[in-house]
Amino acid sequence: MLNKTKVIVLSKIKYRDHDLIVRCFSLHRGVVSYMLRGVLKHKKGHAKTAYFQPLSQLQIEEHYRQNKSLQTIKEIRLDYNFSSLHTNVLKSAITMFLSEILTSVLREEEENQSLYQYLETTCRWLDTEDYFANFHLLFLLNLTKHLGFYPDTTDSDQPYFNLRNGLFESQKETHYSVSGDNLTTLKLLLGINFDDLKDVKLNSRQRQSFLSMLLLYFELHLGNFKKPKSLQIFNQVFN
Repeated sequence: MLNKTKVIVLSKIKYRDHDLIVRCFSLHRGVVSYMLRGVLKHKKGHAKTAYFQPLSQLQIEEHYRQNKSLQTIKEIRLDYNFSSLHTNVLKSAITMFLSEILTSVLREEEENQSLYQYLETTCRWLDTEDYFANFHLLFLLNLTKHLGFYPDTTDSDQPYFNLRNGLFESQKETHYSVSGDNLTTLKLLLGINFDDLKDVKLNSRQRQSFLSMLLLYFELHLGNFKKPKSLQIFNQVFN
């Protein structure tokens, strides 16, 4: 069955000599993997691979077969033409890092239009902005809304945040209690808009520490989550 839909590219891997398997987040189907046969065999095919950069936003006509693990694409074109997301060195590093995390955490093959719209709008915001040093922190924090473990802000005036249960508490729990700079940063980021990020001033040490805390938060709430392999390189780029 032929269907037109929009997708956001999460990752791609080479298969055999000339094929690609592309993992996408679809507007109407959630996570879908597509087989692109022979795309690496000819020059025209190589040109098509440019569409499948991390977090590219595409409009496709898919040949969808229920109960098949790999679908196919008949037609493809850009849904949004990024101007800097894949050419600016720092933005490209953010894009690679976040696409690796999204590939790990997005597993469901079901429609989630609010999550799709979140990914779509935030990536477009990053593409157009000049100040984006803290973008990945707010992106990951807000992503937890869609994954089901956004911090409960009911008692946000408490002196500790418990990573295990996502609650602000008055008592400290060993290993999983957040305080100090990380707690201050968390309270600054909770509920703000991306346009307000320019008012959040963090140095590289604070940024790296808060990112480590966020990744631990993901690990505690997602059983199959693993720290991204690109984390070390990502931190080096931003230092």
